[in-house]
Amino acid sequence: MRGRSDGGKKKPVIVLVCVASVVLVFVYLFFGSSNHKASAIEYGRKLGLSGDDDDDSIKKDDTSTSSFYVEDLGNGFTPRSFPVCDDRHSELIPCLDRNLIYQMRLKLDLSLMEHYERHCPPPERRFNCLIPPPPGYKIPIKWPKSRDEVWKVNIPHTHLAHEKSDQNWMVVKGEKINFPGGGTHFHYGADKYIASMANMLNFPNNVLNNGGRLRTFLDVGCGVASFGGYLLASEIMTMSLAPNDVHQNQIQFALERGIPAYLGVLGTKRLPYPSRSFELAHCSRCRIDWLQRDGILLLELDRVLRPGGYFAYSSPEAYAQDEEDLRIWREMSALVGRMCWTIAAKRNQTVIWQKPLTNDCYLGREPGTQPPLCNSDSDPDTVYGVNMEACITQYSDHDHKTKGSGLAPWPARLTSPPPRLADFGYSTDMFEKDTETWRQRVDTYWDLLSPKIQSDTVRNIMDMKANMGSFAAALKEKDVWVMNVVPEDGPNTLKLIYDRGLMGAVHSWCEAFSTYPRTYDLLHAWDIISDIKKRGCSAEDLLLEMDRILRPSGFILIRDKQSVVDLVKKYLKALHWEAVETKTASESDQDSDNVILIVQKKLWLTSESLRDLE
Repeated sequence: MRGRSDGGKKKPVIVLVCVASVVLVFVYLFFGSSNHKASAIEYGRKLGLSGDDDDDSIKKDDTSTSSFYVEDLGNGFTPRSFPVCDDRHSELIPCLDRNLIYQMRLKLDLSLMEHYERHCPPPERRFNCLIPPPPGYKIPIKWPKSRDEVWKVNIPHTHLAHEKSDQNWMVVKGEKINFPGGGTHFHYGADKYIASMANMLNFPNNVLNNGGRLRTFLDVGCGVASFGGYLLASEIMTMSLAPNDVHQNQIQFALERGIPAYLGVLGTKRLPYPSRSFELAHCSRCRIDWLQRDGILLLELDRVLRPGGYFAYSSPEAYAQDEEDLRIWREMSALVGRMCWTIAAKRNQTVIWQKPLTNDCYLGREPGTQPPLCNSDSDPDTVYGVNMEACITQYSDHDHKTKGSGLAPWPARLTSPPPRLADFGYSTDMFEKDTETWRQRVDTYWDLLSPKIQSDTVRNIMDMKANMGSFAAALKEKDVWVMNVVPEDGPNTLKLIYDRGLMGAVHSWCEAFSTYPRTYDLLHAWDIISDIKKRGCSAEDLLLEMDRILRPSGFILIRDKQSVVDLVKKYLKALHWEAVETKTASESDQDSDNVILIVQKKLWLTSESLRDLE
């Protein structure tokens, strides 16, 4: 019987394995509950916080549900505190989380960049916890100094400084990271590159805004956004766009610098901008294959460019003489020719194409010419989660007749009624009243904030429900920029916002926004909490998301119903927010039943971060 095992001796082992399996299943079922209160414990680790010494509960490493929630007989559960996410999640972007893709085993086509597109976690996988700042976090450097330097501890990633050292993207100097203004195709500074582009187009005084006629730009594959940062001096607003790819944190650096930026990619979905939003799109060695899938990515740029808009392309294909680059250049030239683009200028490394002003060229093409014209029932302004189309978007009758967008030059554009008001049935009188209403409201906000802020306290602002952009318009004289967010389930007024020379994105507040933590100084929440509650989404999730994207010491202006303000006040201690001011809206205001609540986010660090500092 040599070599045979004794079956009797195996029985205790089998019993132990079975018992262990039952215990593991029980633990999984208990802690893997989809209940959001339990998931807060599952995904977050309770740590001590500095700055809240009066709250004994935050010093306990207690993981029972009752330690986070206290019962309120009127409204179910009120949070006593929220758990804090592990430090490794200090830069979490929930809908652009690569780990989530791996965990959910999503089958994505990497060649189409689907892994850089938005994939939001289901409720049971959400991180219902507070995102901690990195160890040693400091209040960001103020604008305009921040354009050229940021604190290294706030974004402790220096690999780009080494990888792009020959291109002057960024340089590490002691406790700071400096930005000399270089880029892949403008090593000697974005300012010289910008002036060169203006010179190519014969614009007066080598200023790229061409007397205010060019105002909104899109920079694709923007790096650390020095191109957009230097355009601000010419009163040009640039949406700097890049994915969270191998150049990780590039958009985080851009926002830390106080430059408008957004995490996004040209993949399979439309960009979150309406048609005819930008006067110029820019790609400087952005590593995009513009010929793939019948030119669908170039056609997406065509959709968002205005009549007569430009595409500035700086890449080897524009000047190199090797066989592969010449082949790409020939095919790309043929493609844009069929799209009715013409070369406006070409010099050295850069070519600038221009779109037609009318539909004449489109309608004069030979039958069967590719790419085709889009179907008349295809709405070019419906963008949220919508697939791109490999077709040419024709202009509206108005744009065709006026041979352009008919927009006033900047800054008159800001207060001139946009031509597309008619798309919503809005009158000029409605537009002017809305502009004046928000001017008065913003004056009130700043009066309430004045004890807490200086002229340079606030730089990055988000209007979470922007409507026609009048909140942002009222801030023109302040040294700020505004990300105007238009909820995807309401009127798609974002095109009015772009027509005013402002910028923003379409978004659903039932999901996380595509930005890094700690990127905005001020959030304006007008009725947005009421709106998402009506949709059946979680107000608690939204408050946690607002906390994620708000910088420490940043402010939130909540303008909503009294019941919503009361709800938010119950969460203040749990979120480590402080009420600054509460005020009832003026009786003369059209939403006089609303209440204004201003809160400020406290600066806190985890115990782990404090130990690291020591």
